[in-house]
Amino acid sequence: MGASGQQGRKPRADVQRNRAALLEAAQRHFLRYGVGTSLEAVAKEAGVGPGTLYRHFPTREALLAAVLQTRSEELVARQEEIARLGDADKALEQWLRALEEYFSAFSGLPEPLMAAARALDPGNPLTVPCDILTTATDEYVRAAQRTGTVRESVQGYDLFLAACSVAWIKGTGATDEEALNRLRALIASGYRERGDQM
Repeated sequence: MGASGQQGRKPRADVQRNRAALLEAAQRHFLRYGVGTSLEAVAKEAGVGPGTLYRHFPTREALLAAVLQTRSEELVARQEEIARLGDADKALEQWLRALEEYFSAFSGLPEPLMAAARALDPGNPLTVPCDILTTATDEYVRAAQRTGTVRESVQGYDLFLAACSVAWIKGTGATDEEALNRLRALIASGYRERGDQM
């Protein structure tokens, strides 16, 4: 059969079922044990062998990127809520909180995301979601800059990393919500124009 016949063919039902089972098991393991969980344990819980897991997801990053994709609907819903605010500064603030919550989904998640964003390695499956989130953050930053509330030197990448950092600190459990709020205020005072600081 020619390549064109192969392209139009849907994956076999058992292949789709295995992939779905792996994603569900991975999400449970990431929630329970963090992103460093045993991939062999994920495969076992999904009812498949490690070879099947690696055929679907050749690396931990590939599995993590696929699981994050399944969770992205929450972030899209938040973007729709934020779009209704009609205030660029508040929209940026709410987006950063949404990112922070997204990055806090699994223990240890900020580290591989920051590594992927820093390396800009097209071979890393986490690079694409990081690029998408950085671009979205940059759009919020540019909108707030047009209203004069955010410094011109600030870039979306800077605040992507700031949200990752807050999520990482939150994930360590080393501080309380009051201290996190002070940290968020410090970050905001760094990106806002002087006249707009609270």
